[in-house]
Amino acid sequence: MKRAAGRVVSPVLIAREAELEQLTATVVAAPSVSVVEGEAGIGKSRLVAELSARPELAGRRLLTGGCGQVREPFPLGPLVEALRGRAADLEGVPLSPVAGSLRALLPELGGVLPEPLPPLEDRAAERHRLFRGLTDVLAALGPSLLVVEDLHWGDEQTIEFLGYLVRALPETLSVVLTYRGEEADAALRAVTGRPPDTVGHEHLVLGPLDVTATRALAAAILGAEEVSAEFAEHLCTRSSGLPLAIQELLALLRSRGALIRWEGGWARRALDELDVPAGVLTSVRERVAALPEGARAVLHAAAVLQIEVPAAVLVQVAGMPDVEALDASLDSGLLTEQDGMVGFRHVLAAQAVYEGIPLGRRRSLHALAAQAVRALHPVPLGQVAHHLRHAGKPEEWVEAAVTAAEHATTLGNDAEAARLLENVLRQADLEPLRRAALTIRLGWVAINVLRVPAITELLAEAIQRDLPRRVRGELRLLLALNIDVTRVDQSRLRQSFEDAVGDLEELPAYAAWAMVGLAHPGITDRPLDERMAWLERALATLPADGDRGTRLLVLGKIAMLFVLYGDPRWTEATDRLLAETGGRPVTKQEGVAYNSVGGTAMVTGHHRAALRLLRAALDSGPASPLEEFRLRLDIAMVNYLSGSWDVLRPEIEALRDDHGHRPAERIQLNSVAACLAVAPGHLDAAYSQLLEVIREAHARGDSDVLPLPVSMLLRLATARGAAEPALAETAEAVTRWEGRDFWPVGVRAVPALAEAMVSAGRPDAAAELADRYEARLRGLDAPLAAPALAHTRGLLDMAAARWDRAAERLAGAADAYALLPAAYEAAQAREHIAACRFELGDPAAEGALQQAMSAYTRLDARWDLDRATRLGRRWGLRPVTRVRPAGSGPQSVPGLSARQVQVARLAAAGLTNQEIARQMFLSPKTVDKHLGVAMRKLDARSRTELARLLAEHGGSEHGGS
Repeated sequence: MKRAAGRVVSPVLIAREAELEQLTATVVAAPSVSVVEGEAGIGKSRLVAELSARPELAGRRLLTGGCGQVREPFPLGPLVEALRGRAADLEGVPLSPVAGSLRALLPELGGVLPEPLPPLEDRAAERHRLFRGLTDVLAALGPSLLVVEDLHWGDEQTIEFLGYLVRALPETLSVVLTYRGEEADAALRAVTGRPPDTVGHEHLVLGPLDVTATRALAAAILGAEEVSAEFAEHLCTRSSGLPLAIQELLALLRSRGALIRWEGGWARRALDELDVPAGVLTSVRERVAALPEGARAVLHAAAVLQIEVPAAVLVQVAGMPDVEALDASLDSGLLTEQDGMVGFRHVLAAQAVYEGIPLGRRRSLHALAAQAVRALHPVPLGQVAHHLRHAGKPEEWVEAAVTAAEHATTLGNDAEAARLLENVLRQADLEPLRRAALTIRLGWVAINVLRVPAITELLAEAIQRDLPRRVRGELRLLLALNIDVTRVDQSRLRQSFEDAVGDLEELPAYAAWAMVGLAHPGITDRPLDERMAWLERALATLPADGDRGTRLLVLGKIAMLFVLYGDPRWTEATDRLLAETGGRPVTKQEGVAYNSVGGTAMVTGHHRAALRLLRAALDSGPASPLEEFRLRLDIAMVNYLSGSWDVLRPEIEALRDDHGHRPAERIQLNSVAACLAVAPGHLDAAYSQLLEVIREAHARGDSDVLPLPVSMLLRLATARGAAEPALAETAEAVTRWEGRDFWPVGVRAVPALAEAMVSAGRPDAAAELADRYEARLRGLDAPLAAPALAHTRGLLDMAAARWDRAAERLAGAADAYALLPAAYEAAQAREHIAACRFELGDPAAEGALQQAMSAYTRLDARWDLDRATRLGRRWGLRPVTRVRPAGSGPQSVPGLSARQVQVARLAAAGLTNQEIARQMFLSPKTVDKHLGVAMRKLDARSRTELARLLAEHGGSEHGGS
């Protein structure tokens, strides 16, 4: 039998050989990212340990870090753990200037890092620089394996960084991540879901062992040829097939002497005896009880500390037992020691021991632990707060937790700051002003995190106290903002904003923010005149100086609502925003302001202006993956609306793999994806997706998103002769956006609505619809109004066989669409012109049809192209057009991904990497990686040769289409 410090363990890996081979193969093919998922005790750490010993990994640096259950305020702990001892490896290696940003995070590397760059104004931008610096250092280390374990406990910045790293993985780096699947949220899964095409990927989910594997594991642990089948079956049942539980149960039975030899194998002396321990919990406790008192004290101290600590700290918390006690605790096999750091081998064992410590003793140990860890460097402030809380010292705990939260905020770890502050506010007895101050701090931190906590009751409770007016006003604003973001208790939303306005006279920027809330149609159902009055009041209240970030953020929100309502003053507000920022946002708040205006301008038809604003925000270096995702999503939407579809499909798929799980972003993303699915003719799937998007958007009240999917759904239904059911399905959505006065947005769907009404035998309703929108849009800044209404009138004329008049109106619509640009709608209008000209016997019909078909071909809109082709054939034409066959385009070059072909095609056309990056909304480094892979796989030694090879494969469109 093999022992590890007294603990029975298997000398060989059992039932995980295939997984180890898969993992090894992926890791050696760098760059790669692998995930090992499974419940606690399933063998994730053992598999990674076996991986690190594989001969195939010789020559690679092993960089390991783990996430702890008790978090610290400083972020990126696993990366610090993995890199802080690598100064010698970086000696003399050239590093980029951004690596200097790591000096504060990794003081141990100070001697090899560049001097720090001047600080940026925005903390989020500093974090983005920090991510770049970490990636640069990982690349500089050469062939390496980065292992991050227990990522389900990872802080928000660690998860954000890993998402960043996966998208820009150095070519010599492989990454292995482990986490418990049941504790992994959607954000963690999105990070590891689908890396770029250039990165190898493996996702292993470890399941429990079956009876056969349990029998083999038990035999290996016991050093026997076999164990009885009956014994293995019962062992598997009692352990649920969990390898750790199997090991602990065998250790317990052996310590009892309950195992006997049986015909060269092992059998259980009495099967019922195995029923006594309830899995790991009882097993571990019995093993602890059998130890000397001093060893038990050490184990109790280690269970309270939870993390690995220097042996001296552990001994101090345990009450200074003798050396033999420490040795005995290590010999038990429950603890592990490495480089002088001692801690539990497995968290389940630590939990079992901790829960067995009497409450009074547990509190005393926590008090001793708080005192001991204060001597560590750096001081683990989160640990200090945790121990003081469980030691029953509420006053000291509050101060420690607030200090830890302040430190976390300073380091940009808002999620941890929010967690610490929320715990304090929920558990501590605080005097009113102190509670109010901490609640305000929590409120501002909470709305900046990826997953906003529901803290409405904490904010509401603080408001009820006797507080200064400005403090109460700030709390009311934060309550309204939290309700708006979380969609919790929305019945209080409008009143919360109104109450905030009344209390915020001394804070005019915040007062203006609350007024914007009262002007938003998603928050109040008041008449438009009242909403506009609030918006004008907000503009007048907004101060000309003071906190620049808040002021510009609110200015962006004012411009956003002006453009949504079709008020031309949006351009004045936007010009003011551009003038104050020099046309380029620098801080996070300025970027949000640009995104607010651009993301709304696009749905009203201001496609060019929207793209300029969104690109400026993206080029400024977004603060986080989530903000970058939102900008990329809005840019994808603009590209769809304007008809720039050439790089859109792979971008939509990439976006789905990022943060597509968030409801608001998911609806917008799925709306574009469903509309794109119509183009190649996937009509049934597209129809189902469109219905789902419309229903979800309507349920959430996201009315500005609805016109696009409604329009496409109606077009599909009308083509199928099922207009009436589709009109009924979408009636509530139309009523919703009209009730909110979204006329500049909703007019996008009017041509499809009118065509469906005509098809359903209701031409009078279609005419009334056109009249209603024309009246409501008169005098508004609504670029879509002229082309959409001309298109609608043309369709109504076609229904009445007024062919000449219809063609004239449709020609005006097509030209106006083209100016926006809106290439897809322009092509539809030209197709209708051709139908009118054919009816008139006008030779110009063929030219109009060819224009429409050429546009459909450029868009790869095969459903529309087939329909237009049938139109021509009905009139005796055989239109000749250059049609892309299904499956052609970027994917048609063997061995290259769609994204790689797109990059290669643009490079072959003469664009620089920087120009390609801007066009495809990628980083130049990512472009360089894609281009390198394409040239290597095609064996191209120059861009000229690349162009020739792509042309041979049909993958280059150089020369036009």
